[in-house]
Amino acid sequence: MTNVVLLRPDESQDPAVQTARLIRAFAEGRRTQGDVFWLKENAELLGALASTGATLDTAALQPLAAFHRGCRDLLRDFPQYYRFILSICLDLEDLGLPRHYGAALCAKVARAGLEGAELSDLQRAEARRLLRRRGVGPRVEDGALAQRLRDFIVRSATFAMPNRKAAYELTHIVFYLSDYGRRPPVLPEVALKSLHFTGLLAFLDQDMDLLAEVCAALRFAGQAPSPLWEDAIAASHRAMRVYADEGAPLQDDYHEWLVTGWAMQIAGRPMRSTDIPKGALRFHKGRKGAGALRPLAACLNDMGANRRADWGQMRPHVLSYLCPESHATLLRAERAGPYFEEFFEGFARARG
Repeated sequence: MTNVVLLRPDESQDPAVQTARLIRAFAEGRRTQGDVFWLKENAELLGALASTGATLDTAALQPLAAFHRGCRDLLRDFPQYYRFILSICLDLEDLGLPRHYGAALCAKVARAGLEGAELSDLQRAEARRLLRRRGVGPRVEDGALAQRLRDFIVRSATFAMPNRKAAYELTHIVFYLSDYGRRPPVLPEVALKSLHFTGLLAFLDQDMDLLAEVCAALRFAGQAPSPLWEDAIAASHRAMRVYADEGAPLQDDYHEWLVTGWAMQIAGRPMRSTDIPKGALRFHKGRKGAGALRPLAACLNDMGANRRADWGQMRPHVLSYLCPESHATLLRAERAGPYFEEFFEGFARARG
C-alpha cells in the first residue's frame, strides 16, 4: 500500500497571519503604547495598510482595539498629538473596526480649532486631509493654503540640491493632495520635474527610504517611475532582515522596510510575503549601495570655477573622478529618465 501524507500549509506564511503579527508587534512589542514614537510608528503602519485598500478582520486589529475605544480621552489629554490620534482612529475604522468614533473625533478637532495651532503649512494640510476623511472642514486643495503648497512644489530648483527636509515635504504634499492615491492631485509638469529631481538625488545617494516615497508620489500623480528606481527599491526591501529581539536597539530601519514594501505594493509589484516572526520586531537593512552623490559634489568642489553647468561638457571629467561603484550608480541615474541634464544644471551651481 502507498502511504499518503497530507501536508498542511504553513499558516505562518499566510499574508493575513503575517499582517496580524506585524500589527501586534507595533502595538505591543516595540514601544510603550501612547508615547509619541509609538503613535508615529503605528500611524505609519496603519496608514500604509489603509492606503493600499487593505481590509482586515477584527482579530488582526484587536491589539489596537483598546486604543480605538480610548481615543476620545487621549485626544482630551494629549491634544498636541491630535494628528497621530486621528490618523490611527480613522485607519482602524477603514481597515475593519466599527466606525464608532472617527466622525465625532473629527468634529471635536474642528471645534477646538487644532489646525490653527500649526505653524507649518504641511501640518495644516495633513490635518485638513484627515478631517475631510469624515467630511469635516475645507479640502487640502482649496484656498490660500493649497496655493502656498503648490507654489512650493513647482519651484524645481529647490529640489536639485540635497535638502532632506524639503524633499520629504514635497512627497508629503503630493500624498495629501492625492489623499494617498484616492484622487488625482492634478500636478503641473514642473511639479513632476521636482519629484524627478528629488528621485535623482535619492538614487545618487542610494537613499531607498526617500526614493520609495518619491516613487509612491509619482504613482499617486499618475506617473510611472523609472524601472531602475523601482528595481532598486525592491532589491533593498528584499535585502532587509526582520527579526524578533526585545533587547535590540529601537533605532532601527523599520521606516525604510515599511515604505519600500509599500511603494512596491502601490506599483502592483507586491513582494513575496516576508517571514514576520512572533515577538518584538526589529528591522535591519543590509549594506548600503555605493552612492555617487557625495563623490559628485566633491568632484565639482575640486573643479572650483572650472565647473560647468553643461552635463555633456562635464560628463568625462566627472566619470573619470569616480570609483567604479559610484561610476556605475551615476550611469544608472543618467539613464533613469529625461531630466538628468536639467537636474545637473541646477546641481552644479556653475555660471555656464
